[in-house]
Amino acid sequence: MSELPFRTPVSAHHHEPVLDVVVPVFNEEKDLEPSVRRLHAHLSETFPYPFRITVADNASTDATPCIAAQLVAELPELTWLRLAEKGRGRALHTAWSRSRAPVLAYVDVDLSTDLAALLPLVAPLISGHSDLAIGTRLARGSQVVRGPKREAISRCYNALLRSTLAVGFSDAQCGFKAVRRDVAERLLPLVKDAGWFFDTELLVIAERAGLRIHEVPVDWVDDPDSRVDLVSTALADLRGIARIGRELARGTLPTAGLRRTGDRSPSGGLAGQLLRFAAVGAVSSVGYVLLYVALRPETGGQAANALALLVCALANTAANRRLTFGLRGRTGALRHQAQGLLVFTIGLALTSGALALLHRAASTPARGTEVGVLVAANLAATLVRFLLFRAWVFRTARREAEAPAT
Repeated sequence: MSELPFRTPVSAHHHEPVLDVVVPVFNEEKDLEPSVRRLHAHLSETFPYPFRITVADNASTDATPCIAAQLVAELPELTWLRLAEKGRGRALHTAWSRSRAPVLAYVDVDLSTDLAALLPLVAPLISGHSDLAIGTRLARGSQVVRGPKREAISRCYNALLRSTLAVGFSDAQCGFKAVRRDVAERLLPLVKDAGWFFDTELLVIAERAGLRIHEVPVDWVDDPDSRVDLVSTALADLRGIARIGRELARGTLPTAGLRRTGDRSPSGGLAGQLLRFAAVGAVSSVGYVLLYVALRPETGGQAANALALLVCALANTAANRRLTFGLRGRTGALRHQAQGLLVFTIGLALTSGALALLHRAASTPARGTEVGVLVAANLAATLVRFLLFRAWVFRTARREAEAPAT
């Protein structure tokens, strides 16, 4: 599968809808009409491009379908689709898959999120800056009004995601998100969940693929009439986290074809890799010397050497992974760090051995001599590290990156 093309801005002269805002609903006969009218009025007054609102009715059994049909007859920018099965994720997947708008979004029908954040949400996608955008209730600047129970559940859920899946986004479940259509076309077939975990799975896959996720602080007021079953939703989310965790552990999370052309640093060419590796190594060496000199008075030579080398090895592996070998996203990052630590032991053996030989030759060598010997040994270890990085640590990923797209 070919890579995603460069992000480009949406044309200012786009005659078809630029934005399609999906409102997933299930038995919302009370809130549907006032919410849709409010959303329509807001977009008509503030959004500078053509837009569409899609009501995605997933198997409502009340008057929701009739109200949606009446609104469609009155508002030309409104469409309606009906699904035979429940599931917010299923509704979003279906509506987004059918839409031809360059930017796709969704809002909860209760409009708990202040619509003033809608244009800041989609602007980075229209301009070509980002791939996805999410509203966050947990960022500095957000104004949130909700009960302590829901506040605690939300914070615990997002903390669980960060601790188990190591995600970088701050709020997975805020019902206020947008995605570029070219990204959605690649992402949606990979998302398995059809319920409330849909958002989280979509974001985890996107982040692991290295796609750019923009976050917008939002003002959010809890809907006291929310009918979300917290217990069943929480259990489903836990099952989803466990499933994604297994896929990450096995290295099977589907991220193929989700990289942007040009987002990966060029990895091919030995000369280019050597130059980038040398630059990273120079910075690492300076950091190593500074750490060693700072730690030496408190820990002694060998301990200071080991600690300084360990810290710099972790940073060096991460920097070379991205800058020298052009790998982004978190897929395989833990494995690369583990292999990098094995490479680190070789560097530790070389520098520790050089230090031991120096102290055997001179019981109290000058500090400058000691540092010079360690720098020379570290340079030798750096050469060994490059060869092992290229031939072993990043070998498979490097071949995939250099292989022509199919």
